[in-house]
Amino acid sequence: MSKKTFDYIIVGAGSAGCAIASRLSENSNISVLLLEAGGKDNSLKITMPAMITELIKPGPMNWNYWTEPQKALNDRKLFWPRGKVLGGSSSINAMLYVRGHMRDYDEWAQLGCKGWSFDDVLPYFKKSEGSNRPADKYHSTDGPLLVEQHTSDQSLNHGFLKAVSEMGLPYTDDFNGANQEGAGWYDQSIKRGRRQSTARTYLKAAKGRKNLTILTDAQASRVILEGKRATGVELVRGGKTEIWSAGREVILCGGAINSPQLLQLSGIGDPADIQAVGLPVLAELMGVGKNMQDHLDMLVSAHLKDPISMMQYQAPLKGMTELAKWFLKRPGVMSDCVTPVGAFLKTDKALERPDIQLHIIQAMADEPHAFADPHEHGMGIHICQLRPHSRGTISLASSDPSVHARIDPNYLDQEEDLRVLREGTKLVRRLYQQAGLADFISHEKAPWDKIDIDDDAATDAVIRDNAETIYHPVATCSMGPVDNKNSVVDPSLKVIGIEGLRVADASIMPRLIGGNTNAPTIMIAEKCADMIKSAQ
Repeated sequence: MSKKTFDYIIVGAGSAGCAIASRLSENSNISVLLLEAGGKDNSLKITMPAMITELIKPGPMNWNYWTEPQKALNDRKLFWPRGKVLGGSSSINAMLYVRGHMRDYDEWAQLGCKGWSFDDVLPYFKKSEGSNRPADKYHSTDGPLLVEQHTSDQSLNHGFLKAVSEMGLPYTDDFNGANQEGAGWYDQSIKRGRRQSTARTYLKAAKGRKNLTILTDAQASRVILEGKRATGVELVRGGKTEIWSAGREVILCGGAINSPQLLQLSGIGDPADIQAVGLPVLAELMGVGKNMQDHLDMLVSAHLKDPISMMQYQAPLKGMTELAKWFLKRPGVMSDCVTPVGAFLKTDKALERPDIQLHIIQAMADEPHAFADPHEHGMGIHICQLRPHSRGTISLASSDPSVHARIDPNYLDQEEDLRVLREGTKLVRRLYQQAGLADFISHEKAPWDKIDIDDDAATDAVIRDNAETIYHPVATCSMGPVDNKNSVVDPSLKVIGIEGLRVADASIMPRLIGGNTNAPTIMIAEKCADMIKSAQ
């Protein structure tokens, strides 16, 4: 069944898709169709920041992805939560507003992505940001994405910052300012205790526009091609197949898994990947689904002497008190993200940029994916390796669009990735020995309490048994020069060799940035929308 024609069809109403739909529909003379495979974002779990622990578990607002067995992680499969709901992963993430290091973007430009240096992208970060910081060189107060500095009176947060100082490591008052390196408080996409997803910021501002149509529970199955031009999208909604036409462009915003999968389902990509499931090849583009990068993470936990972890709020009286604070829009644990403090540090002082990121959590995680609630008081510090050398792939498992793609991040394929996690783990264990944290801790959680800090072999073994993703996959539709065989999109985000088709989401990053990926993805959307508008 063929439907009416829109000027632009955007596939995926996530961090990027909502932003682009909002910006393009500012022009009342164009029509925009926004497609989302998931449903509406009306759950209280999305609204309340502390409910992040429920959102990242398997559930209906989640794509519930699992990787292929990872040979360097003892053949374990890792769970990859991605948002399947209006707002996408911005509706289920930890709400940290982190841009990455300035040099990350200068490196993109050096790789041939003209127009993507830090000086080029900073205006788009500022355009998107509505911060409660004073407006200055790095920050804006009037953007759609509301961002606040949060400070928590929880003693463990202050203990962490004190321990970092006791080790002689720096402090920074702004991870997104002049100097990323150091420990400090994270900016958060939260306003008065409510999550600020792109659905609840960008899309909310645009919903009343007559030129914007939003379809939920509509999963795209392929991009329609006429020769080498994208002319529409085939989708499945309510069990029926529909075709919607695009007069100007189709813009893929499905993220690092769904965007390359949709290209491959449409016959665009490495011929071997497409033909393996019996589909015809319509456009050879070798980089589709390649170059995948993700942040691997190690959690080191410790037992607390006193009952001061988040588990204390499982007690009915304390829990109801905090819930009342949240409903009254008063500061409390339900209004804050679960990792309000952290650090960007170097495992080697000679490095140009920090190579690890730390997040402190005030709870004891008993399972790798933290699917179970804690049953004893503890804390943990996540160590994220920021710039992985290992590269993975996304490939089709079936010609059926409803079947998840094969996800193979190829974690720890490169020895340097293991070295960084090892050194980061040692650094965190030494942090636990500083007075700022040692005053709270009785002992490290097993098996660390039996392993010497300098026992590299034992440390590596624990990492292989326990390391997990921290949910930042990118680069599977990498941006780069047209003459680079690994490039999927050019610096204007147009799919190489195909007219009327762009990709604008985290998949276009040529290199993974040193930080959380939501803010950079929104920046990409802002820049994409601006490039489209300038060409109209």
